[in-house]
Amino acid sequence: MNLTVSEKLKILLGRKNLTIKDLADKLGTSRQNLSNKFSRDNFSEKDIKQIAEALNCDCEIKFKMKDTGEEI
Repeated sequence: MNLTVSEKLKILLGRKNLTIKDLADKLGTSRQNLSNKFSRDNFSEKDIKQIAEALNCDCEIKFKMKDTGEEI
């Protein structure tokens, strides 16, 4: 099962007992702005890196070639 970025972040927030409002405060943005990104699943690479830093997590972005399965 492939989860969206928003779904993965919601799981992570739940495990850390944080809300979207809590995360927005850590990022210095509004709850509404962050909620919009969650509802649209519209995060830039920069957003994801900032969120990972705010949540004290590592984040890996990789590509997997469909024909060979090789990860880059």
